[in-house]
Amino acid sequence: MGKVVGETEVMVGSMTSSKSGVVIKNLEVAFGSLEVLRGVNLEISPNTITALMGPSGSGKSTILRVLNRLIEIYPDARVKGDVLLDGRSIFEMDVVELRKRVQMIFQIPNPIPNLSIFENVALGLKLNRLVNGRRELFQRVKQALEKAQLWDEVKDRLNAPAGKLSGGQQQRLCIARALAFNPEVLLADEPTANLDPENTAKIEALFLELKKEMTIVLVTHYPPQAARISDYVAFLYKGQIVETGPTKEVFTNPKHELTEKYVTGRLY
Repeated sequence: MGKVVGETEVMVGSMTSSKSGVVIKNLEVAFGSLEVLRGVNLEISPNTITALMGPSGSGKSTILRVLNRLIEIYPDARVKGDVLLDGRSIFEMDVVELRKRVQMIFQIPNPIPNLSIFENVALGLKLNRLVNGRRELFQRVKQALEKAQLWDEVKDRLNAPAGKLSGGQQQRLCIARALAFNPEVLLADEPTANLDPENTAKIEALFLELKKEMTIVLVTHYPPQAARISDYVAFLYKGQIVETGPTKEVFTNPKHELTEKYVTGRLY
């Protein structure tokens, strides 16, 4: 891999508590000969929404895939640097345990369509033996659906196939599935990209509630979304962090010309 670049230390928020804090240290990622991330340093504070924004191909989604080690499913991926969760390297953790703590939501909702709404949330809990008995299982599923603001819409049809839900409901079901693990960090990779404005607003409101309990890292191609709900933003361009800081500050007084072009819609 080429030499390390962009090594300036970047802090997002105040790391007053290490609980659920994420620290990315000199992260480099390549797929074969293609460098995707180069010298990324970023600290993400607990109980905040941090938006990663930038044009397609800037490396935003790759960061998420490193944070829960999903990157490891790609045979040609090479990763250098480190990521700390609560001060401990994620690469020293058991990957199954890591993914319980760091859950991920994808751009396209991916419930198991032929499984019931209930079983979509319950399956992970059962496979990982996280509950004792049917009563506890029901309570965990109900709690997750309530947190995802879906319970009232599905409580009378929990045995219906998940594929019968609308797109927005399916995405909230996927969020409920993740929340059932009581994660410390929620990664969201353009979770509203394929949703209408009404369902987008529901999920944005949901994230604002969820950040009280966990840290959220949101990838978005839509600057207005970052402006609406994030506490901090990191603007990436060609695999490097160009600028980061409190959302209002970055949007109203960007320090870099590329950032200014991006937030005003002149850089795609």
